[in-house]
Amino acid sequence: MAHWLFKSEPSTWSWKQQVAAGEAGTFWNGVRNHLAKKQMQAMQIGERGFFYHSNEGKAVVGIVEVIKPYYPDHTDETGRFGMVDVRAVAPMPRPVPLDAIKAEDALKAMMLVVNSRLSVQPVTDDEWALVCAMGGYGL
Repeated sequence: MAHWLFKSEPSTWSWKQQVAAGEAGTFWNGVRNHLAKKQMQAMQIGERGFFYHSNEGKAVVGIVEVIKPYYPDHTDETGRFGMVDVRAVAPMPRPVPLDAIKAEDALKAMMLVVNSRLSVQPVTDDEWALVCAMGGYGL
């Protein structure tokens, strides 16, 4: 199974709001980048991702799970983009700040480090395991 990173500004959609959505989860909409679109099209039910607070906080704060595969985004008037649904799985016991990720040699090639602008990103198995360990999240 693949792993992902979902970026959101806490003032727009926070981890707290994601948790409040409960088991039903919520849609991950508003992605307007074609590479991020391709990432979402590749997502499968059950795959997990990091929930990353961008701009404010800049840290991995939780784990989410894909619960509905790619489908049209109702907020896209052009009809070119879609979304997936995700639900909160668990908070990261210790949020993992971007500075700590950048300081880790084994994470130098992580998409978050080399192309931080993408709102949805793939995460390799090794990156997943290391960030989980840094945050105290049991694999």
